[in-house]
Amino acid sequence: MKVDKDTVDKIAHLARLEFDEKATEAIVKDMNNMLAFVNKLGEVDTSNVEPLIYMSDEVNVLREDEVKQEITQAQALKNAPQKDSDYFKVPKVINK
Repeated sequence: MKVDKDTVDKIAHLARLEFDEKATEAIVKDMNNMLAFVNKLGEVDTSNVEPLIYMSDEVNVLREDEVKQEITQAQALKNAPQKDSDYFKVPKVINK
């Protein structure tokens, strides 16, 4: 596959981008270089290579959650700009 000016113009339109003539020529060259690189990867023999599920053998070590600080409901509502007796009041964002 070869990228030409029309292909770049279509991609630019879909991405809502605008390029001048000089930039379009540079992008055509860059995209053709990328496609050549991907085609070169297709030449590599991968018949004896197992597919990767993860990029490394590292195991993610997670820590246990611990409560560090608790505040009461009254303390949480103390600095609220608008509040009811038990809740924060916020402006309505859904109109039906």
